[in-house]
Amino acid sequence: MSQLKPKETEVAIRIVLIAPPAGVDFGVQDGKGNNYTMIQKQRSTGADLEFECMVTAKDNRADGSPNFLGSLAQGPSTGRFIYISSGKSAGQTESCWVRRLKISLAEITWEMIVKSSADPQLILEVRLPGTGKDGGPSCATVRPSQDWHCCRRQP
Repeated sequence: MSQLKPKETEVAIRIVLIAPPAGVDFGVQDGKGNNYTMIQKQRSTGADLEFECMVTAKDNRADGSPNFLGSLAQGPSTGRFIYISSGKSAGQTESCWVRRLKISLAEITWEMIVKSSADPQLILEVRLPGTGKDGGPSCATVRPSQDWHCCRRQP
């Protein structure tokens, strides 16, 4: 595998929130700390929500695993993630919810990246429950309903 691993490459990813609560806004956090914006903001109707974006994978970690970079990648290099914000955290001022969901990138391997990069019709996808046990938007770190995997882009 090491001879196939690129030094740096762009990776297309899709995050699917399964049946998030209706009437709540969700968006991807672009930027860090207090210096961020919400992108791909969507109001849930109760149907699945999809967020597609690009991150950069770089081969610069001592253990050989991908290091994800860019304005969407949050956290330390050993545990990168993407935030999906909901309610007031996504800019919906009238919402009673103030939440962020961490989407871990740590399970994405170089094998997945190489496979998805070889075909422009492939994308890396993860599926997570959009509703928490309390009936509100999922928040913090949630176990995926379906782990990261390569799948075909939708037309």
